[in-house]
Amino acid sequence: MEMEERHTNPNSHKRLTRDPLVSWSDLPLDLLTLVFKRLSFPDFQRAKSVCWSWLSSSRQSVPKNSIPWLVLFPEDNNKSSSCTLFNPEETDKLYRTQDLGLEFAKRVCMATYGSWFLMRDPHYNLSIVNIFTHERINLPPVELQTGMIKIERTVDDGFRVTSPNGFGRVFKCISIRSPVFWIDEKTKDYIVLWRLLACRVFYSRKGHTSWKQIPESSDCRDMFYKDHKLYLLTFSYFFQIFDFSSGIPQLTFNCGVIGEGFHLTQGVVVATKLVVTVVTGQVLKVEKIHRMSSTTLSFRVFKIVSSGLLKKQEVVSSIGDETLLFDQGITVLANDADGFIRNSIYFSCSNGNTNDILLFNLKTQKTEPLPKFDRSSVHFSRARWFLPSFTQT
Repeated sequence: MEMEERHTNPNSHKRLTRDPLVSWSDLPLDLLTLVFKRLSFPDFQRAKSVCWSWLSSSRQSVPKNSIPWLVLFPEDNNKSSSCTLFNPEETDKLYRTQDLGLEFAKRVCMATYGSWFLMRDPHYNLSIVNIFTHERINLPPVELQTGMIKIERTVDDGFRVTSPNGFGRVFKCISIRSPVFWIDEKTKDYIVLWRLLACRVFYSRKGHTSWKQIPESSDCRDMFYKDHKLYLLTFSYFFQIFDFSSGIPQLTFNCGVIGEGFHLTQGVVVATKLVVTVVTGQVLKVEKIHRMSSTTLSFRVFKIVSSGLLKKQEVVSSIGDETLLFDQGITVLANDADGFIRNSIYFSCSNGNTNDILLFNLKTQKTEPLPKFDRSSVHFSRARWFLPSFTQT
């Protein structure tokens, strides 16, 4: 083709400099590809609309993105089943996905990974859904599992949970806590993990027809999955690492955590997150605290470091150029100019029948509203941050 020949001609760049009438559409494909790879999502979309040549070149790459977006899910009674998306880099613009079906509006988002969402329907069936491509992976029913803890669905669609000692208790619903998952965009290999109450951790991966339990995990306060490793903090303050690279989880580290900060005199810890930072891979324990003397929330951050045979937690006063998304248990690189305040913790807070999204500034130790956002136009009752992964279809 004429375009391909022009791009492969070694003298094409010379002709560009000699001919002042050459069009922007004649820029070499390899040069355009380098440019597209460096563009943010909004600039990427604008560049695609310049001409047919640029649109064709954009299909060879995807926009660069390290800024979380906010997704607002449709309400159950909403006639539209599409999601509203807010990009902090574009404070005056909202996006809307294609209609995802009325069934999607009845599902609850449990966790995110890229553009994939772990969803639960009213009957507690789980699936992984990509809101951009509409791909969907159904996961095994929660009552299909192997291990010491038994889950059975009752005739009234409740659940009977039986412990190893044979004691059983009936619940109206299953308490799926600390859910995390990972998925490969190309191969669709995946793993999903969650804990039941304070009991063992359940997991399922591609090819599994049931949920399996990690026998060494006697209890779990919170967990985080990264690079085929599960980082787990127990209620008895043991720090564990499980390696999933061989397919079967192997306990590679099991150590008590000691240090300051276990007791509070003027507040109570209402939630704890285990986080691995994106820059250094440092393991952090983050506590959300409700102060007795006021209605505000605050946070404490600890880093977990080696101390002989034990792990030690030390207070962290700053997370530098990173921002922590507490509900998702992840950190991202932040640039104040991109709409995200660095060295801050973003979190959701219940306010009556709705949720609000706030940030806690670690430098000032104060809670602040979301900056640069038209809060009057958005209902926060079903909102969640996610890191979009833009793939070409």
